[in-house]
Amino acid sequence: MKISKTFGKTFALAALLSATAIAGAEAHVTFLDREATEETTILATLQLPHGCDGKATTEVRVKLPEGFVFAKPQPKAGWELEVIKGDYQKIYDNHGDKVKTGAVEIRWKNGNLSDDFYDTFVIQGKVSGVDAGTSLAFPVTQMCGDTVEAWDQVAKDGGDAHGMKSPAPLLKVVAGEDHGHDHDDMAGMDMSGMTGMGAAAPAGETVKAGDLEVSGGFAKAMLPGQPVGGGFFTVKNNGQTDDRLLSVTSPAAGEVQIHEMVTKDNVMRMRHLKDGIAIAAGQTVKLEPGNLHLMFQNVKTPFKQGDSVPVTLTFEKAGKIDLVLQVLSAQGK
Repeated sequence: MKISKTFGKTFALAALLSATAIAGAEAHVTFLDREATEETTILATLQLPHGCDGKATTEVRVKLPEGFVFAKPQPKAGWELEVIKGDYQKIYDNHGDKVKTGAVEIRWKNGNLSDDFYDTFVIQGKVSGVDAGTSLAFPVTQMCGDTVEAWDQVAKDGGDAHGMKSPAPLLKVVAGEDHGHDHDDMAGMDMSGMTGMGAAAPAGETVKAGDLEVSGGFAKAMLPGQPVGGGFFTVKNNGQTDDRLLSVTSPAAGEVQIHEMVTKDNVMRMRHLKDGIAIAAGQTVKLEPGNLHLMFQNVKTPFKQGDSVPVTLTFEKAGKIDLVLQVLSAQGK
């Protein structure tokens, strides 16, 4: 009986220590999926399990490694977004275009994620020019007001990172069955406008209300499971009185926000235009990739190429306008 009791206590203690070790490991910032197939476009999903010593997280910065290219962050409601651009060490092929520069750091700013809650931060990008078996490190800086947590420790020569206090999140690159195939055509919304459709977007239906004429509406195809999508259209004010787009709703999303994206000094900033967009008399305003656009939040079913997305635009003077956005390829093909 003594042996049995001792064994039971030892087993219970081992189980407790094992559970504690697992909880400690998962207390680090990690990727939801820690493997990525070479030469494919992926959604790298960072898991943020807690704040800084009980404080709420207000900013998350992620440095992107060489070999993770054409990166586009997923916007988050209530957070400002910055994309820092710089030179790659190598030249990468993007559908025939030779690309030397791109996003090198992503920043979600001025948010408020309580220590009581858990959240994810998503970056779409392509793993390219990296051999299978390599681990890509993504150093993360977590800011909680004036408190900073740096998840940036990287083991040398591929060593074990389990003993590190603040390891950087890692993606292990694995071989794929078809090395030459890429899934960019199923990638999420175009954030930069570099490969977007812009003014070349084919015209959809044209709807008129009062002095306003809305045309060329389209949305972009999304990855399965992606909760955020982008929408675009053109508004022409044929009248002599200014108007304003106040809000947008859609049964396809929990919320639709109006956003503006501006790039200055290689830093791209996106902000929510809570007061809407002014449509001056006699002027035309285009919502297009890399500039003004709609942001569909909490999308119920990811947009697929060939589908359509109904939206209702509410203007200050013209009132409500129902519009249908045609879903086109993510890459505008």
